[in-house]
Amino acid sequence: MFHEIVDTLTGEHHEKTSKTSTKIKASVVLVKSNVVGFNDFVDSFLDGLHELVGSGISFELISATIGDPSERGNRGKVGNPAYLEKWITTETSLAAGDASFPVTFDWDEQLGTPGAVIVKNHHHGEFYLKSLTLDGVPGPRSRIHFSCNSWVYPVSTYNYDRVFFANDVNVPTGTMPKPLKPYRVAELLYLRGDNITRQLKEGDRVYAYDYYNDLGDPDKGSDYVRPILGGSKEYPYPRRAGLAARHPRRWVLSAHFLSLSLSLSLAIKTWMYVPRDERFGHLKMSDFLAYALKSLVQALAPVLEAAADQTPFEFDTFEDVLKLYEGGIDLPDCPAFEDVRNQIPFQLIKELIRTDGEHLLRLPTPDVIKAYKFAWRTDEEFGREMLAGVNPVIIRISPVSNIDPSIYGNQNSTMTADQIEKNMNGLTVDEVRIEELSACEPSKWSGSPSRLLSLRMPILQALKKKKLFILNHHDALMPYLERINSTNNRIYATRTVLLLQDDGTLKPLAIELSLPIQGKKGAVSKVYTPADHGVEGTLWQLAKAYAAVNDSGVHQLISHWLNTHATMEPFVIATNRQLSVVHPIYKLLSPHFRDTMNINALARQILINAGGSSRRRSSPTSTPWSCLRGGVAVEDPASPGRLRLLIEDYPYAVDGLAVWSAIEEWVEAYCTIYYPSDKTVQEDTELQAWWREVREVGHGDKKDEPWWPAMRTVAELNRTCSTIIWVASALHAAVNFGQYPYSGYLPNRPTISRRFMPEPGTPEYTDLEANPDRVFLKTITNQLQSILGISLIEILSRHSSDEVYLGQRDTPEWTSDEKALTAFEAFADKLSRLKNRNGPVKLPYTLLYPSTSNFNRVGGLTGRGIPNSVSI
Repeated sequence: MFHEIVDTLTGEHHEKTSKTSTKIKASVVLVKSNVVGFNDFVDSFLDGLHELVGSGISFELISATIGDPSERGNRGKVGNPAYLEKWITTETSLAAGDASFPVTFDWDEQLGTPGAVIVKNHHHGEFYLKSLTLDGVPGPRSRIHFSCNSWVYPVSTYNYDRVFFANDVNVPTGTMPKPLKPYRVAELLYLRGDNITRQLKEGDRVYAYDYYNDLGDPDKGSDYVRPILGGSKEYPYPRRAGLAARHPRRWVLSAHFLSLSLSLSLAIKTWMYVPRDERFGHLKMSDFLAYALKSLVQALAPVLEAAADQTPFEFDTFEDVLKLYEGGIDLPDCPAFEDVRNQIPFQLIKELIRTDGEHLLRLPTPDVIKAYKFAWRTDEEFGREMLAGVNPVIIRISPVSNIDPSIYGNQNSTMTADQIEKNMNGLTVDEVRIEELSACEPSKWSGSPSRLLSLRMPILQALKKKKLFILNHHDALMPYLERINSTNNRIYATRTVLLLQDDGTLKPLAIELSLPIQGKKGAVSKVYTPADHGVEGTLWQLAKAYAAVNDSGVHQLISHWLNTHATMEPFVIATNRQLSVVHPIYKLLSPHFRDTMNINALARQILINAGGSSRRRSSPTSTPWSCLRGGVAVEDPASPGRLRLLIEDYPYAVDGLAVWSAIEEWVEAYCTIYYPSDKTVQEDTELQAWWREVREVGHGDKKDEPWWPAMRTVAELNRTCSTIIWVASALHAAVNFGQYPYSGYLPNRPTISRRFMPEPGTPEYTDLEANPDRVFLKTITNQLQSILGISLIEILSRHSSDEVYLGQRDTPEWTSDEKALTAFEAFADKLSRLKNRNGPVKLPYTLLYPSTSNFNRVGGLTGRGIPNSVSI
């Protein structure tokens, strides 16, 4: 009796052992129920009470070799339950974190080798099961590891058993042990939840699809009405995670940084369904809330100062802008203080007192103004940021307009040769419209022979050498300008033409600003050319600002949100619905889906707007090969990634091609292990179901597009997986983590323009002549919007402290396949660095700088590194 009481108090449970049984010692690593990085005291207390009355956490091993004829599908036989030991006596910190507990199994050797485990949580609260490791297993494999990585809720939450598989890799028609196949099939059925009609709850694990039908709040008035995105020709869009049954909205978070305070945790908890395993971990959530709190506090002082200013919430001079980054409290930058910081167990507090040069109560100084405060105003830097800035993916060599003239009238450019020749370093261009200039060789031009013969040799010289490039924000914006400019915004459709100089830099030649003709088809346009002084110099600076608004605001939303976040979510859903956790492609892709659904759910409530041009989307195949379509690269088998860049010093493309090449080699080496022939791809039932669902459901509005791979060959599988990894990691890193270094100083990358260009004879033009800086600042984002926007950009540009970078995994035991581990090690080794380019602002391009030191993770505003996934 005494021993039974001790066992109850310590959480140890013993079963009688038969003659053929053997003791298997095991270790369980888990994270207890927590709230924002703190262990949940109430849950911990109640869990202890459950342990005292014998309601613990049980584990039942499932045989991979012996089936049970009495079970449907001859499922693998289940062994005796073993219970987690020492739950009460194991000391755990107040801070959430890993905790290790022993488990002892009495395993009947006649059942052969275990290959799966049933976990039953009889506690009050949930826990995050990271891993189970068996040692001393009878047979050829004495050690078996289970990478679980899932939240396990109390048994009352489920109407089925929670099953976890050993860390093996198996295609459905391959080496998967027959006794485990029924468990594999059942697990996918649970995750699909196709027959669930109720509203999904926190503990559910269902991955369902829905339209973007939660962006507006019509109860608040017509200004809050938003269309449903997806499911129509007018608004084609990828699918998002669904809720099963619909339910009424309670409220919508505003776009202000105040919304990113502690209420975010409440918002997720109360009504925004995200499958529990897709939510932020305690470190990520702690970081996120710390960043929000930090931004809130440090923005408070400048907001109060702005309110008390003679011109409330307006910048009068550039010195006023720079004051945002001055003052504050310097934190010690020394090893002793870092040692003290490292002793703090709570991530939320630790992130508020960083030791990497940041200050308390002050906005961090953006990198773009650290070395030279006004280098951003140079034409050289303006051109460089198209190649190495926050949106380096849209520069093109072919400026042909694709807008429908039958709907929008004549949208041809009004630029003339005279306007751009004067800055072309001696090259000349005939009097032809910009749209008629093509990146193709003259023999491939679509014009008539007489038209071609009429062109003088200098035109052919300029084009054949591929010297002219364009940043085109005309076609995408023109259809929506009347709607956009009916608000407080005043933006133009813009075309920016640049010359590739002999030193490899881009020189802006002209910027065209266009507006629709009210009530008529066509456009009214005006062209501005470079100038250094006087009114012309200020007009040129304003023209660059209008182009930057489109590049950093509207199109940045498309590049960042639509081409990464929204495009990836259907892949996350389909992968969990159709690919088992032991499937090789699941193991390949799942690290690149981490936190994506969670950040997307937050973005739908805080950031994105359903209106405007963001509904127009390209294919979900935005890879370095898009450089071919833009004409900035040509195919070359001898070059990295088999592409040769026409702009040799194109940091995003140069580094991107190197990363793409490494990803492609890794994927090919990995997939070859499991798919030695095209036939094996075609016969993989889970793979084919996955791809069919991605195309026909997840991206159903684009299912008939010709660019979809058929998924019939190994080559198609390799390219598809490489593209998914590229979009989730490198493309997202390139368009996200440079936001604060460049856009944290709003005059450099304004996101809003509030006035049209001043015209001669108007009071605005008189103000321009008298005080050009003030007119510039009153045209772009105002003081209050700048503070709010900078605070938000700071949050979105930070790496979390638990970031897992490209070439890294959460655990070295992510697979038991030695061939796959060897190939992954080679991939990590190849992620080496090329030289970094600097511009006038002395800001090196490090957005695609891989972090190759595994588990050496540094969070914050580093502007460096390629996270595995779209996680912010």
